[in-house]
Amino acid sequence: MPTANPTACLLVIGNEVLSGRTQDANIRFVATRLGAIGMPLSEVRVIPDIPERIIGTLNEVRARFNHVFTTGGIGPTHDDITSECVAAAFGVPWEPHPEAWARMEASYKPGEFNAARQRMATMPRGAALIDNPVSVAPGFSIGNVHVMAGVPRIMQAMLDGLLPRLPRGVPVVSRAVHTTGLPEGRIAEGLAAIQGRFPDADIGSYPFYRPGGNGVAIVAKGIDAQRADAAIAEVSALMRELGATPVMGEPPG
Repeated sequence: MPTANPTACLLVIGNEVLSGRTQDANIRFVATRLGAIGMPLSEVRVIPDIPERIIGTLNEVRARFNHVFTTGGIGPTHDDITSECVAAAFGVPWEPHPEAWARMEASYKPGEFNAARQRMATMPRGAALIDNPVSVAPGFSIGNVHVMAGVPRIMQAMLDGLLPRLPRGVPVVSRAVHTTGLPEGRIAEGLAAIQGRFPDADIGSYPFYRPGGNGVAIVAKGIDAQRADAAIAEVSALMRELGATPVMGEPPG
């Protein structure tokens, strides 16, 4: 992708993801939403709930990417340590956030805003809140780091509320063509040549397996729709040369 667009990295934080207990459902949503505003997701990492790993990884990626997004680890339990690790990474105090505290205290009955829930209103000094219209407890931004919940419904609401505050680039477009009966091995050489003629497009090959026939889908992504269209036109011509029938779009199912 051209470097003119702002770059982004996603950190998925949580032992439950690494153990297989929880299947991450956020990566695709984040990638799609960010691509639509011209901030392509360049890297995704899944890391455990270990302070030194969170702090070290966060400091590494926030220096390399324009924006870093994190999911997970901002709940009320002992293993929800993302917020305090972000404070440590930035070298600022982890302290009650007045606005977050007021919002959360008002959302509970008297006496129910206990110490565990107060952790969700405790953030790095200087954090700006990311609204949570689903369950009140907010995420936050500090510097170029945006900290969100891991629960998909809450994360999605947070990100949609955050998007208007983020810088825009040229939106990423995607074009696809697929065919059946054509193994990747037969199309690989010609596909490499097409990629060479379209260095400004990211051309990917994705085999699929269906009861009605196996095949391959080719996707071209970039910020120039005409170039993506032209690349897919050449891929379609290549498929015809190899005796296959190209069908525009992704394969069904």
